[in-house]
Amino acid sequence: MQGTENTATITVRVLFFGAARDAAASEEAELQLHPPHDAASALTQLLLAFPNLQRFGKSLLFAVNQEYAQPDRQVFDGDELAVFPPVSGGSGEQPATKTQSQKEAAAEETDGADAGNADDSSAPQSENDFFELTTDPIDVGAVARRVVLPECGATVTLDGYAREWTRGRQTLHLVYEAYQPMALSEMKRLGEQVHEKFEIAHLGIVHRTGRLEIGETSVVIAVSAPHRRAAFEACEWAIRELKRTVPIWKKEVFADGEVWVEGEGASASADYTDLENRKKETT
Repeated sequence: MQGTENTATITVRVLFFGAARDAAASEEAELQLHPPHDAASALTQLLLAFPNLQRFGKSLLFAVNQEYAQPDRQVFDGDELAVFPPVSGGSGEQPATKTQSQKEAAAEETDGADAGNADDSSAPQSENDFFELTTDPIDVGAVARRVVLPECGATVTLDGYAREWTRGRQTLHLVYEAYQPMALSEMKRLGEQVHEKFEIAHLGIVHRTGRLEIGETSVVIAVSAPHRRAAFEACEWAIRELKRTVPIWKKEVFADGEVWVEGEGASASADYTDLENRKKETT
């Protein structure tokens, strides 16, 4: 019976985002997959079905059921796959899976010399934390006030907004796109890691999607803590991690064209052999 299952063809739903959607000339597709039914084989078959995606080389990222997938991740009939370039501001390295992140966080618990680091009692995520996507303009002050609570002594707020000039080119407006369910789950995972790494009380992240005019806020991160140092460090770490792992993409529109921002290191090497080695190192 198991042999029959291993030789069967399965059907999956594939979603395309950012520049990968433009290259595939499709927002989604139904794909028949031949065995073996794992993420590495699925990506190989996907690249054959949509050859224009091959221009991304090793920087292309891959998710199964809204989670970054290791090459040996099993794929089943009816699964949802997603393929996309590195997120806006991120790198070409496949972000860690949830299991990997948990192991890495546990390994870092031994480093307690930094006064901003959290102890075990502060690790659970606060019920006052919030993670949201919106197409509406963001009220920065309102977001910050949501994490100002009596037990805290400091709040640090990052207001990221659309700038007018990029590398000498004038930007007319921006367009942000998100893989919404995965983006929200990745933001929540990020929040859990912030509580594990820093002695903070509350964290809120609100990210805008859709069209943004110059000067409009794209993302707000607000962190409250008993002491300011932890709040500053947590806020800086959170924006770096958000730009590396949360599937949100930015398109810059100029007078003479437009471009998806694929992040730093979009052409970096991140092949499945490297990913498998990283997985073994964390076990």
